[in-house]
Amino acid sequence: MFKKDISPGPRSKLKSSAQRAIRAKVLERYPLLAPHIEEVMPKKGGLDVVKLPDRVTLYVLPPATPLWFQHMDDPLLPTLHLAHRFPQCFDRVRVDRGAIRFVLSGASLMVPGLTSPGGRLPPAEQALAKGGVVLIEAEGKDEVCAVGVLGMGTDEMKQVGKGVAVEGGAVIGDGLWRLRLD
Repeated sequence: MFKKDISPGPRSKLKSSAQRAIRAKVLERYPLLAPHIEEVMPKKGGLDVVKLPDRVTLYVLPPATPLWFQHMDDPLLPTLHLAHRFPQCFDRVRVDRGAIRFVLSGASLMVPGLTSPGGRLPPAEQALAKGGVVLIEAEGKDEVCAVGVLGMGTDEMKQVGKGVAVEGGAVIGDGLWRLRLD
């Protein structure tokens, strides 16, 4: 989504009612983030909105901490900066070594990269549904390398074995990662 360098558009303060709505959406979508929500989005601190190219909205905690981004009416996705601070609060999948370079170049993640011996999907009792937001870890690496939206459920991935697994989002080194807001 952010393959090229991007320049931020106008920056404005978000109304407190809109901040409460976003906070509620975040807690509904990411319930594991509830113990840390005051650190992530303090009630007393305001949120800024930055417009980015291609109808993307970036929610920023002043002075310059990007927290969430959203393409039109898609779900709120955490930025990699937030994902690195609280990786335990989001669903995760792991890709094998062969898929790492493709993921880092911004390609959609394909199912064989997750179902091969180096990849990891959650167990059947913790299956993830289509449209869920996931962090993508790389085999042998400590940090999360990408954020995306599941193109199919994890049970379906295990059965079919091919197709697009994770779409869109942000990767380390892309335009959103390098964006300077100060």
